[in-house]
Amino acid sequence: MSVTRILVVEHEAQCPPAHVGTWLSEAGAELDVCRPWAGDELPALASYAGLVVLGGSMGADDDALHHWLAPVKQLMRDAVEQDLPTLGICLGHQLLAVALGGTSVPNPRGQQVGLYDVGWLGAATDDALVAGLGPVRGVQWNSDVVVDLPAGAVALAETAEGELQVARFAPRAWGIQLHPEVDVPILSSWAAGDRDDHLERGIDQEAVLAEIGRAHEELAQAWQPLAVRFLALCRGEVPDAD
Repeated sequence: MSVTRILVVEHEAQCPPAHVGTWLSEAGAELDVCRPWAGDELPALASYAGLVVLGGSMGADDDALHHWLAPVKQLMRDAVEQDLPTLGICLGHQLLAVALGGTSVPNPRGQQVGLYDVGWLGAATDDALVAGLGPVRGVQWNSDVVVDLPAGAVALAETAEGELQVARFAPRAWGIQLHPEVDVPILSSWAAGDRDDHLERGIDQEAVLAEIGRAHEELAQAWQPLAVRFLALCRGEVPDAD
């Protein structure tokens, strides 16, 4: 099987590709991880079969604070225009929404932390990326949420409170608010940064991390198929969504 090159944009050292990167590599992808926060230049898309944009602690509109965010949003617009399979995770999901004309804001209910049921909507049934994933849970660790979808986007999953979890922003571009890539060691570093806020809100970080640790195998079985499916889309092996 030929190697498929995928560009991965990382926003912070604490937010690596982790499991998603491992699953893509094991399935035959070659990952080119670009770290603009460390000075890497964003490459042209011509030599890549897919684009993955990871999470980060900044907001999707924090262009003035993080110089690479505006270029990443342009890169995502370019990918959509070129029909390049694109996957945004957490911040990447929010950046894709904003890049295409949507809106991402701080969640008025506060930060989402822990394991959440994925509330699949009817449109997910025949979606090219998520169809067949079935009832799953996922890790959410995010302060912002997408509240307005850009024109033409389709909501694929919501929380029980109606907050967007998964969307198809274009025929070959998806965003997921959840974090399929993370494990407890990664989350522990995030928890350390959120410690004071969580103490104030009464969030038991140890209990949250322990629950996620116990669900390790469940989460891998739930989300590895999404990475494999994304690679199949990059290879043209899956028809586009209608």
